[in-house]
Amino acid sequence: MLATPLSLNCNGRLLHSERPLVMGILNATPDSFYAGSRFVDPERAGAVAGAMFGEGAAIIDVGGMSTRPGAELVSPAEEQDRVLPVIDSVARAVPEAFISCDTVHAATARAAVAAGAGLINDVSAGQFDGGELLAVLPELRVPYVLMHTPAPPAEMQS
Repeated sequence: MLATPLSLNCNGRLLHSERPLVMGILNATPDSFYAGSRFVDPERAGAVAGAMFGEGAAIIDVGGMSTRPGAELVSPAEEQDRVLPVIDSVARAVPEAFISCDTVHAATARAAVAAGAGLINDVSAGQFDGGELLAVLPELRVPYVLMHTPAPPAEMQS
């Protein structure tokens, strides 16, 4: 049990819980850390999201850019080409799930929220997009998961 119940407004839907929540990960990228999380086919991703939800995941996180050591950042356009069809498929397959978009780009965050994502998950703490992501968050009005990395993935092992 959580000491205080959690309530988040996720793009107009209330996520409320009195216990820790499970987040399922769908990587719409060919080179993520774990091969078992890679789902570039949107319909397959929707089916897997349904299975994750059935096994207890309340949030499905969709990412389109690998953050493994040595990975290069992808453009917002390439990232959107990867994540938006998956977000759409997950929303259709599991409408009761909450969808998170893992992105470092303001343009992707904006498009993901318009497509139905209710949370933004950013590994760069707003630093990889020149501060643009941080600037658009107030207009998006969704919860923001701010994580930290000391450098972009291509440089993090240096």
